[in-house]
Amino acid sequence: MKNLSKMHRRILLVLILGAVWLVNEYNDGRLFNNPTVKAMLDSQSQQSNNTSSSSTNTSSVTAALQGQAQVDQAFAQQRSDLIVTLDAEVIKVLPDDNKGSRHQRFLLKLDSGLTVLVAHNIDLAPRVADLSRGDVIRIKGEYEWTDKGGVIHWTHHDPAGRHVGGWIERNGQRYE
Repeated sequence: MKNLSKMHRRILLVLILGAVWLVNEYNDGRLFNNPTVKAMLDSQSQQSNNTSSSSTNTSSVTAALQGQAQVDQAFAQQRSDLIVTLDAEVIKVLPDDNKGSRHQRFLLKLDSGLTVLVAHNIDLAPRVADLSRGDVIRIKGEYEWTDKGGVIHWTHHDPAGRHVGGWIERNGQRYE
């Protein structure tokens, strides 16, 4: 992808900052107090002044923020069946669920403070290797509302090809 002109980078930065501001307003100011978000914004600000920056980095930061905002909004509206892609930190690795289809289970904490359970089907996809607390993962799956924060599942391919496939990425390795 071609590098954006200086004017386009500034416009893109303003749009990103506007989106972050909206998310921050929705989360009662908790977003800007998050060190990860501060670092991403500082990085984006520095990149906008660097003529070699590309829109690829901007797109991934924007997608990460939008994915978490989608989950926060779905939780607030008690919505389910929503395909989401987001980055989040693992705060607890739980024992596998071995009843029926086996699932690797762990909890993610979003920047808003919301906690979401991940149920990753290990009969259809490989187990995420050496997963531990503090790991940051990228995940694509289907969000289902629960009063405890929700569940993300379908983090694997659909062998029948009838459902959107999901995945989990950790340290450059994709599990699907």
